[in-house]
Amino acid sequence: MIRSRDLDAAGQLRQALIDFDRDVRRLPGLGDCETLTVFVAQLVESRRRIQFVERIREGDISPRRIDPSEDLFDPLRAAILHQRAGNLDEAFWLVFLFVHFGKHRSGKWQYLRDVYGALGAENLWDWASTSANPDGFRVWLAANQARIGRSSGGFGNHRKYQSLDAYSLKGTGSAIATYVDWIVPLGNHVNRVRAALDAADGDPGHAFHVLYQSMDAVASFGRLARFEYLAMIGKLNLAKIAPSSAYLANSTGPLQGARLLFDGSPTAPIPPVTLEAYLDELNRALNVGFQVLEDALCNWNKSPATFKPFRG
Repeated sequence: MIRSRDLDAAGQLRQALIDFDRDVRRLPGLGDCETLTVFVAQLVESRRRIQFVERIREGDISPRRIDPSEDLFDPLRAAILHQRAGNLDEAFWLVFLFVHFGKHRSGKWQYLRDVYGALGAENLWDWASTSANPDGFRVWLAANQARIGRSSGGFGNHRKYQSLDAYSLKGTGSAIATYVDWIVPLGNHVNRVRAALDAADGDPGHAFHVLYQSMDAVASFGRLARFEYLAMIGKLNLAKIAPSSAYLANSTGPLQGARLLFDGSPTAPIPPVTLEAYLDELNRALNVGFQVLEDALCNWNKSPATFKPFRG
């Protein structure tokens, strides 16, 4: 459950939780050895996923990762390569597509590869092409929807209710068109981020929140998609932003997990704003960050007494 190289970190987190329960605030959800052990394991697992992004950001990356016609294509590694080359709009765009489509358990990145790669056409649906002609993209999507992911495809688990439809309000066409509309009036992604940082006086958490709220304009990007997109551009150092809360309002798993942790019941009538204050205290004790807490609470809530690895 916990790898040998993570044992020291797990031990520190375990002791910090015990101390927090004794000295700061009771944690009834961790009332026995099994639930405490599983929660620690989920914290470790969540932190490992963030550290994985940091490792690939610093490592060598094959140029084949950037080509959607290649089996090696990977949107995050491609985003890093574009970032290194100074193609920042393309890096942001690939992160958006990464979140919108997700990674399917068996089909992997097939949906994203088919759309971004225009099903093998000479010209990609890259940022330049899509932002210049979102209506043309929708026409192409409507004409080719049946061919996308034909052999092996699907949206990732977090996006399993998403649609490929070109024109429905909750379809891929609307998500992409409204995302373009969110960016283009400011010129580019860097300007969008700069405007948020200016409004936040440079505070990373406040800027995250400004962007989070403004993404209400992006169709089908609800609480989780916005959180994942903004957290990822922060992890990739595309923007100096980071969540300063777990954004429990309108969530399901993280909210239930927080209620279970602080009350012992996932249905306890504790309002999200109160739980956010409790999590702020807990984060100061654990020093893991709100993305780790949000992810760990969600996954722990699904199986509090037995560790199960979960993938988005």
